[in-house]
Amino acid sequence: MPTQLQSARQNKITPEMQIVAEKEKLSAKKLCKLIAQGKIIIPANKNHLKKELNPIGIGKNLSTKINANIGTSPHGDAMKNEIAKLKICEKYGADTIMDLSTSGNLDKIRQNIINKSKIPVGTVPIYQIAQQYGILDFTTKNILKIIEQQAKQGVDYFTIHAGFKKDFIKFTEKRLTGIVSRGGGIMKKWMQKHKEENPFLQIFDEILEIMAEYDITMSLGDSLRPGSLKDANDKAQIEELKFLGKLTKRCWEKNVQVMIEGPGHIPIHMIKKQVELEKRYCYGAPFYVLGPLTIDSGAGYDHITGAIGGAIAAQYGTDMLCYVTPAEHLGLPDLNDVKEGIIAFKIAARSGDIAKKIPGAMEKEIQYSSFRKTFNWGKMYQNSLDKEKFAHYRFDSGYEGISCAMCGEKMCPMRDSS
Repeated sequence: MPTQLQSARQNKITPEMQIVAEKEKLSAKKLCKLIAQGKIIIPANKNHLKKELNPIGIGKNLSTKINANIGTSPHGDAMKNEIAKLKICEKYGADTIMDLSTSGNLDKIRQNIINKSKIPVGTVPIYQIAQQYGILDFTTKNILKIIEQQAKQGVDYFTIHAGFKKDFIKFTEKRLTGIVSRGGGIMKKWMQKHKEENPFLQIFDEILEIMAEYDITMSLGDSLRPGSLKDANDKAQIEELKFLGKLTKRCWEKNVQVMIEGPGHIPIHMIKKQVELEKRYCYGAPFYVLGPLTIDSGAGYDHITGAIGGAIAAQYGTDMLCYVTPAEHLGLPDLNDVKEGIIAFKIAARSGDIAKKIPGAMEKEIQYSSFRKTFNWGKMYQNSLDKEKFAHYRFDSGYEGISCAMCGEKMCPMRDSS
């Protein structure tokens, strides 16, 4: 069975392409062409499609997607909590999730998440590899074993840290915050101990063969993303980004769909350049960014700092935003943190879509404002991103006037102009 990329190159519109085209108000023919060019991806493992996966598209001319990270840690490895987070993600509109679990029975946790998830599921294989075989002791055979194992389970996209070459380590030595990627940190330790090139890079073609067999999308990890504004767009980050462009072509040669991961901490005025560089060096492949966070000092509110950066990144062409929760840099997010992160980044994505003139984006806002104009509180409730919070402020306050409680009946300017 061909991959989505192979089918598109043969001008064959798959059922998944048809579904995405209808969702995005785009012709299936145009969508197929952009997939063939590598500018749109449909992350859909063949084994996940056999369950209840609802395919989505990520890339050029499509609505900006958001990803939500969930997963266990040594400080919380109850599977029921992760399934509850999955349900929160689906309820509030995350487009994909990533299972970043590092503690507990990882295979069982992952399989349960995939079985219950209607949205694409991504993973970072190095986490299980390091947990199972040791950060410094795993081999290339171990890597292939875990990747094959996760592929069979139905993972839709992998973050693979193959772009961090051994020669790039020296570029991080003068950084303020060094390497902040967990996967990048593991790669550095492994390469320094073994005095060998990145093990993922050593067997990159073999990894691609497994991914093509199951039609898993490659998400090329940014091991050297900046963890502070001071390190943004430095030599380490840009050299890795350039190399990711070379790996992008290798993915396409093997009929593997690919997207590129990005920062991180970036000052507002540098976000536009970051998006432009990715599109140039990586030949228009979809761009997937963490935030970016526009200040370093927003601890406890990094869902806001990230959403500010995310809206700007989306405006300039970023295709998917990885949410940041209020717990970022501080601890493991709980259910409410997950919700808060999703809502903040849904706002960011919608804001970017309006700037990009995505079909239907502005129309949604005009429709919502028409409900406000006519005081149609029921329709406003139904079309709100967070219905519970809407109900708390409007319906649970005890105020029953037609206008909102801010102005009241007599001073409401909207009523005067109706």
